[in-house]
Amino acid sequence: MSEPVHQALEAAARDALHAPSVFNSQPWIWRIDGASLELRADPDRQLHTIDPDGHFLLLSCGTALHHAQVSLAAGGWSAEVERLRDGIDGEILARIVVVGQREPSLDAIHLHDALLRRRTDRRPFGDEAVSEADRRMIVLAAAAQQVRVHPVGPGELPMLAIAVATAGAIEMADPAYRSELIRWTNRPEWSRDGVPANTAVAKVPRRVPVREFVVAPNEGLPVEAGGDRGALYLILHGEGNGRLDWLRAGEALSAVLLTAVSRGLAVAPITDVLEVEHPRDLIAGMVAPGQHPYVLVRCGHSVDPTRIAAAPRRTPAEVIDGQIGW
Repeated sequence: MSEPVHQALEAAARDALHAPSVFNSQPWIWRIDGASLELRADPDRQLHTIDPDGHFLLLSCGTALHHAQVSLAAGGWSAEVERLRDGIDGEILARIVVVGQREPSLDAIHLHDALLRRRTDRRPFGDEAVSEADRRMIVLAAAAQQVRVHPVGPGELPMLAIAVATAGAIEMADPAYRSELIRWTNRPEWSRDGVPANTAVAKVPRRVPVREFVVAPNEGLPVEAGGDRGALYLILHGEGNGRLDWLRAGEALSAVLLTAVSRGLAVAPITDVLEVEHPRDLIAGMVAPGQHPYVLVRCGHSVDPTRIAAAPRRTPAEVIDGQIGW
């Protein structure tokens, strides 16, 4: 294998460190093997209280998988992806194989730029609505990953707000959940993961509640009540509920987030409403019968010019096996 291919794969794994994950747990491990990049889950990073089935673990790994593909495409590399099929051995979730070079498209370059700029923005968005053109491109981005998108309509927003509020109340009343929340919001600096207070927001009345990521005595970013009048809420959903479906859902989540950011929108994934049975059923009732909701996304126009702090990230040495070093 040539050194340029190895460096491209290493760069892809490094870029994947920017991927969002539930509680910023970053539950993935990469291994470079010849002209391929193998993705495995890190079971020690599964959040057992909110994710006993490992669905959100797979979702998070899927976001990293898509980020790596964007990196390679922007670098001018053609690659094929094997996912959870007979050709994948053991606990490998996916394998990206470089098969050649090509001229990078403008879309790939724009997505890669968005990959480096994207932040989970929990602050209220403004009154300006997301345009129909932006909606259409976001839906197409998810469809390319075999996942559908249901934009929540104005008449469905009250039900969404009730579902999110109910999920939050149930989880905060659960000592096991609070313990897990505290664990991932009070991480030691050397861990380079979790959700620090400077990326969370204070609890204030919102059109649709935002998960409480700060527990006293910590305080999140001060924000005004209300907002989000122009925010667009999206439900990513599909027919399957197997491991491959959740991995592909993560790829679709990444595609949606990067597409939105590339078009000047701010974004924030939402999973808490799907972590509790009854609220999850309410969300499932908003999509077609037989469809499984995987994740929600809030997107809109930011009204605060202050740049959100970057979430901490693990080092390449912790997550990439087979580096040659730069």
